[in-house]
Amino acid sequence: MTRAGERKIAKKEQVNGGAGHVLMEALLNEEERGEHCRIFSQVTIEPGCELGYHEHHGETETYLCTFPAVRLIWTTIKNTRSKPAMLTFCKDGDGHGIKNHGTEPIVFVALVLKK
Repeated sequence: MTRAGERKIAKKEQVNGGAGHVLMEALLNEEERGEHCRIFSQVTIEPGCELGYHEHHGETETYLCTFPAVRLIWTTIKNTRSKPAMLTFCKDGDGHGIKNHGTEPIVFVALVLKK
């Protein structure tokens, strides 16, 4: 078990060609994730930053939006605004991206599972 503040937070610049940076806090380490889970992290996108549009091939990605409302850009859900506790799913072959147009950080949990 780990608590907030005990886990390492990685600052990644221009993720998938997006502006600014993304903060990723791994909730499980590589050994704990096993062979089918590529990412299980809390992600923070600060105002003016974005996670650039990208597609998933051979894997899926699920987001659990925690705070605040998020504008999601998906191939199948164009320019959708989510709400806290909304769960979104990007199936194998689909794509998405997120840009923070607001004044507060966007926070969500991301789970990427390999097929």
